[in-house]
Amino acid sequence: MQKLNYTLLNLAVLGLSVSNFVSSHLTSHLSRLNLGRIPEVFSYRRLEKSPEAPLSAEEDVTTLKTSFSIEESLRRLRRRKWSIFDIQYVALASLTVVCLWMIEPAAPILKTAAFLGYMLLLFMPVTSHFVPYDIRPLVSVKVLPALEDILYGADLSNILSEYTHPVLDVLAWFPYGIGHFGLPAITSALLFLFAAPGTAPRFARSFGWMSIAGVALQLLFPCTPPWYEKVHGLAEPAAYGMAGSPAGLARIDALLGLDLYTTSFTTAPVPFGAFPSLHAADAALEAMFLGHCFPRLRGFCAFYVAWLCWATMYLNHHYAVDLVGGIAIAAAIFWTVRARWLPLQLPDKAHRWEYAAGAGEGGMGPLRKGVDEEMGLRRRDSDLDSDHSASSASTLCGSPLTPTGENQWTRDSASSKRSS
Repeated sequence: MQKLNYTLLNLAVLGLSVSNFVSSHLTSHLSRLNLGRIPEVFSYRRLEKSPEAPLSAEEDVTTLKTSFSIEESLRRLRRRKWSIFDIQYVALASLTVVCLWMIEPAAPILKTAAFLGYMLLLFMPVTSHFVPYDIRPLVSVKVLPALEDILYGADLSNILSEYTHPVLDVLAWFPYGIGHFGLPAITSALLFLFAAPGTAPRFARSFGWMSIAGVALQLLFPCTPPWYEKVHGLAEPAAYGMAGSPAGLARIDALLGLDLYTTSFTTAPVPFGAFPSLHAADAALEAMFLGHCFPRLRGFCAFYVAWLCWATMYLNHHYAVDLVGGIAIAAAIFWTVRARWLPLQLPDKAHRWEYAAGAGEGGMGPLRKGVDEEMGLRRRDSDLDSDHSASSASTLCGSPLTPTGENQWTRDSASSKRSS
């Protein structure tokens, strides 16, 4: 071992000597050459700055970038110090490529244009940074409490959060801190396995667009949650950059001896996103889809939504008007999807494999494209208004036919059997 260390040390000294020799001779020879002015793109050199040195306008992440030059983004990309956490961008890029590859119909020109447009937005500084504080809407402190008093005659959130107990804390924690994050995946799995094919993608799209609409409204109409009133009062104006608060979830951290919510809520990027409540919106959308596909679960779904609404107010995170706004968005999206795109659920089908079996032979008759997870069983208005012949009814979404063309299904007959 000592001999090996001695050998490595000699190699290191030899390499350092060779490096110094080459560097000194190369510098002396280059100094004799008249290279003229080196172009900026080749003379770029990374400048190491001390921690005390002020950041330039280009390096300050709080400065709004208004340039459309891709070269500027490439220069910033070369200067970036990469870390293991940057693997998230590789995952997002891979997901984008997969989504572009799965676009139907297979249109190479359309896919290429979509990919180039996506990359263009990422590489232009004007579209790759956050909106500065000076052009953001003012944070409203008094609107939600005033609406609460007008609509309900009292501040329900402060009333429900006045009395606290560890048992109540745990009861509120389950839907707000656990169910909110786990139930979307559980709902997707249930819809994929036991609902009509095509229902799960409809739920996923509805969930995504509802989240986009909710976050956009929170950014356009920022409002303080109930905990702000308790900490700062209604007289102190709210400003961007202020720390958030875990409110009642801090008691859960103290009860468990863990930092599950304190740090994450204190450093939340959108601490003033009270209206609408996406907790209530998520729960309502999940309840509507599950109640539509599994009528026996409607009572439990309604109870869960009420449970979560109580938890949000008990933990001092939302006003009652926030919950109404979130549920309204979820209901609007669900009823739009249900009326236009949601596949018809058949009460005699227990799981997706029964739909697939019926589509091939026997139960549903020949479908033009069979069961498709993206589009579901085909349902068209022209088919529903037809004369119930075997040829037209074969294209109905989930419309089983006997070989003789009897026992045909329409919306009315399917809904009557579902209700019975």
